[in-house]
Amino acid sequence: MRTDLARFHTTNPGAGKKIGHRGVDASGETTYKKTTSTTLKGAIQLGIGYTVGNLSSKPERDVLMQDFYVVESIFFPSEGSNLTPAHHYPDFRFKTYAPVAFRYFRELFGIRPDDYLYSLCNEPLIELSNPGASGSLFYVTSDDEFIIKTVMHKEAEFLQKLLPGYYMSGGKNIRVVVMNNILPRVVRMHYKYDLKGSTYKRRASKKEREKRSPTYKDLDFIQDSPEGLLLDNDTFSALVKTMQRDCLVLESFKIMDYSLLLGVHNIEQQEREKQTDGAQSQADEKRPVAQKALYSTAMESIQGGAAHGESIDTDDTMGGIPAVNGKGERLLLYIGIIDILQSYRLIKKLEHTWKALVHDGDTVSVHRPSFYAERFFKFMTNTVFRKTSCK
Repeated sequence: MRTDLARFHTTNPGAGKKIGHRGVDASGETTYKKTTSTTLKGAIQLGIGYTVGNLSSKPERDVLMQDFYVVESIFFPSEGSNLTPAHHYPDFRFKTYAPVAFRYFRELFGIRPDDYLYSLCNEPLIELSNPGASGSLFYVTSDDEFIIKTVMHKEAEFLQKLLPGYYMSGGKNIRVVVMNNILPRVVRMHYKYDLKGSTYKRRASKKEREKRSPTYKDLDFIQDSPEGLLLDNDTFSALVKTMQRDCLVLESFKIMDYSLLLGVHNIEQQEREKQTDGAQSQADEKRPVAQKALYSTAMESIQGGAAHGESIDTDDTMGGIPAVNGKGERLLLYIGIIDILQSYRLIKKLEHTWKALVHDGDTVSVHRPSFYAERFFKFMTNTVFRKTSCK
């Protein structure tokens, strides 16, 4: 998993219906803490452009433990300054958390500063029209490489605490985190699942099913794919190894209630749709640079874990993991662990999750994060993903 964390402070007024901090102003524009989405997107791009560009001029060095706790701040007046450009937004202050540490993580995954800035700042950010129920805003970069999500104070604070572990293995403050985009928009996801390894009330609601692109849950997956998704031996082994490391990291930080986001592209169904709708134009078939298929919180992707050490990324698959379903149809899978920024101690009493643990487990010890990790891992490797000798 690759992330950046930043915050900006502004005093833009607004009004409208709210879900958490997310609302809509009188003109119909989305707001977050009464700051319009247009202002938020512009401030994010200005702030990242300055901080990452400025950091690239500083010499590289080893990461020190104190680097994880550094917070740098820069003021962006609308009229500009000797450090920042003029802009059309209200004055704001942009804070960057642990910039040197995040530079290390970007380098670890081969993200060059100019490529990073090009993705985040060259074109306008795209607001996702189907945000989460948490009240967060989500933006995707125009090249599909990164997702930007607003996060609560506790989530931002918790991510800061996680960083050393990754390395060793009156206005309004708006905190954002930059993450890899798991589901590329240019590849159609015929099915999308949020899987926790639990069967307690884990079925998509009627309201969710009525959406254009619904997100299904564990019971839906079991019903749709009782045979699971079949992977070749090398890919399955690499996936198991990566998931084991992920679960160990999450368990060590007492994290639970995370999910596996699974997008399924059915190649056979896509070909049938092409025959029905006609051949796609050359422009439609053009795709951006391929992505990795799994972004691992344990800093290991299955791309590098295969027996032959070869990446499965291609321009045609956008990094999808080849698989087949019980009907023998060819699939591409896009997966990643999400919702990791809540520790066991911080989750709102975990009433629902506690009931799920009791329902799905024979015995629940005081070490619930350990139980969650074990159940999650078993469900993914025994029910969702299965091994086949077929290539």
